[in-house]
Amino acid sequence: MKERLPKSVFKSLIKTIEEGTKLEPETADAVATAMKDWAMEKGATHYAHVFYPLTGSTAEKHDSFLIPTGDGTAMAEFSGSQLIQGEPDGSSFPTGGIRQTFEARGYTIWDVTSPAYILENTNGTTLCIPTAFVSWTGEALDKKTPVLRSMQALNVQAQRILKLFGHEDAALVSSTAGPEQEYFLIDRNFFFSRPDLINAGRTLFGAKPPKGQEFDDHYFGAIPERVLSYMFDVERELFKLGIPVKTRHNEVAPGQYEIAPIFESANIATDHQQLVMLTLRKVAEKYGMACLTHEKPFAGVNGSGKHVNWSLGSKSQGNMLDPGDTPHENAQFLLVCAAVIRAVHKHQGLLRSVVASASNDHRLGANEAPPAIMSIFLGDQLTDVFEQIKTGGANSSLPRGTLTVGVDVLPPLPKDAGDRNRTSPFAFTGNRFEFRAVGSNQSIAGPLVAMNTIVAESLDYCATQLEQATGGDPAKLNEALQKLLTQIMTDHGTIVFNGDGYSDAWHKEAAERGLLNLKTTADALPALKDKSVKDLFTKYNVLSERELDSRLDIYLEQYCMTVQVEANLTLEIARTLIFPAVVRYQNELASTCANLKFLGYDFDMKTLDKITTLVKGLQDSTSKLEEILSKEHESDLEVQAEIIRDTFLPAMMDVRGYADELEGIVADDLWPLPTYQEMLFIR
Repeated sequence: MKERLPKSVFKSLIKTIEEGTKLEPETADAVATAMKDWAMEKGATHYAHVFYPLTGSTAEKHDSFLIPTGDGTAMAEFSGSQLIQGEPDGSSFPTGGIRQTFEARGYTIWDVTSPAYILENTNGTTLCIPTAFVSWTGEALDKKTPVLRSMQALNVQAQRILKLFGHEDAALVSSTAGPEQEYFLIDRNFFFSRPDLINAGRTLFGAKPPKGQEFDDHYFGAIPERVLSYMFDVERELFKLGIPVKTRHNEVAPGQYEIAPIFESANIATDHQQLVMLTLRKVAEKYGMACLTHEKPFAGVNGSGKHVNWSLGSKSQGNMLDPGDTPHENAQFLLVCAAVIRAVHKHQGLLRSVVASASNDHRLGANEAPPAIMSIFLGDQLTDVFEQIKTGGANSSLPRGTLTVGVDVLPPLPKDAGDRNRTSPFAFTGNRFEFRAVGSNQSIAGPLVAMNTIVAESLDYCATQLEQATGGDPAKLNEALQKLLTQIMTDHGTIVFNGDGYSDAWHKEAAERGLLNLKTTADALPALKDKSVKDLFTKYNVLSERELDSRLDIYLEQYCMTVQVEANLTLEIARTLIFPAVVRYQNELASTCANLKFLGYDFDMKTLDKITTLVKGLQDSTSKLEEILSKEHESDLEVQAEIIRDTFLPAMMDVRGYADELEGIVADDLWPLPTYQEMLFIR
């Protein structure tokens, strides 16, 4: 853009992006013309306002650059007003009661801070413009708008903290994010042979294979040739979209992999993360594979998460969560870190609710994911510093060491002052916090909105306390800061846990500490209606009470619909695929038994008896599930979610239990579904 825009226009645009100032109308016109010229040079004939509705997916409306001139011809035109504003249908997306079906008007609004990009297709290209999506009455109907509002709130409060420490440059403080995307790849033929994967994204049936992940031989192993070719292609496509990838590797489960981009501003990272998931799925088709981003596509092996690495900083201050070599001397870092600790403890229910979904329920609490209990891992060094603060003041930091392995040709390594903890849902990992409870299929917008806003509230609290205590006198800051840090760690230190989050002992200890354990989505989502949550979001103008209520309704409805679809699929697959195959095998065994008996041979009836018993169990359990599905739904979504959790899911598991046991007995040539052994290991 620098090469295509007048210098004054480019400076105005950069000022808006870097300082958060308002965009001038004449700047928009110049940018629109430059965008159109650039896109048409790349072969584009259309532009699309790309937005992110509350479905959690990506939406786009394509319009042509061509407009009629009145003399029978047409010309390419793209004005500032077309760049800034679009009008898709606002009635057909989830609104949670904000809009009715007959109230269709909604607007897309250009987000100047998120780069436009060219989307390539074999038949052409399209200029894609990231936008916010709001109703005619001004409410946010999307994921992006609250992210931008929360970043604005975070900047305002962070500036107050920086001012206390004598930093008056007012450079924009922005949160940053780096999401680590986990996913599975399976052969596309297997995918299309599994109605459950096609419609639900996860397998509703599947016996445990003879070999799973118990040998730990897949984690960071040599990447299979077909998969590596796919990864190269994915990274090329992402690079074209302006998304540089930092890391790729095998994950723990067979057929599971990870991709991680370079950290970016939280808003851009959110947009790019949606593009990453789309690209992973699209490119997989070229290689005859299907990419699964569901949190738990296969039972019995690790599920997939999306670890969101979060920090905050500015051009002048750098990363405000960088402790340096001696964190006990870094007062600004200690204050920001303590603010995060306070925020997570005070708003643990909110953090749990923003990662709640029917799919993530299958993952949280298992041994591949953190528990549903929110806690913070600080590591040995920071834990020691904050313990010193609680007892009167920090005077030292555990030093970094040197690791020598006893082999002369291997150089000594700098050793970190503390270990890492993969069982923590919210872990400090050197210069950022890693929110590990986020699901692999989620938009990261919700978690980022929550983290930005709760930290903004906590920084607001800290700034207010210090401003009152110092009265503007910098000489009083150290004493006031020591008192504040001590008070925060005394009141909120129970959220810090450096031990094994997978252990049963932690669940008991967490309860004794008074920490929440919201095990399921039905337990977690009602936290969004708590007065403290409503007060939080309305105070910082991130979500109005109406917008927050709408999201609770939408997420409850999505939970209910997801499980209902899975229950219907369970019934259909059990009756139309599994039951007929099992009966055929039962008939073969019965015929063989009768023939041998007729010839005077003894025949072991144990297999036939077992199959007959299991078939009866399969029939009874499917009938029970059908009966549950036929009952009238509750109008109260919270009540319906609890019913689904307590009746639908157990009934589905009963059906699966009989089917999976039968899979281990029925002849392989008769079994109608690709098995775990085939899907996970044939690549």
